[in-house]
Amino acid sequence: MNTALLEDKKPAHFDKHIIGNLLLDNASAAEVRDEPMVIGVRNEAGDIYRLIGAATLNSYMNAVEELFDLGLVDELEDDEEPKDGCDAIFSEP
Repeated sequence: MNTALLEDKKPAHFDKHIIGNLLLDNASAAEVRDEPMVIGVRNEAGDIYRLIGAATLNSYMNAVEELFDLGLVDELEDDEEPKDGCDAIFSEP
């Protein structure tokens, strides 16, 4: 899976746990957005600061499971349509 930090956005305090729990390769934001499935992560200010791109459904589901395990919630869990270019957006409850 690829990931990118978005410019001028402060990483969340829990970001080191995301990096520690998921096997991610750094890429440009454009490369991540080109992946079939994209996960956004919000910081404490409510900004999406990190994108995670998954090439396969299996990778996507693994990432989602890990983010849930970190205690994060998916704002789009009950939505069928992507939002802000993301299939899931995780943040602290």
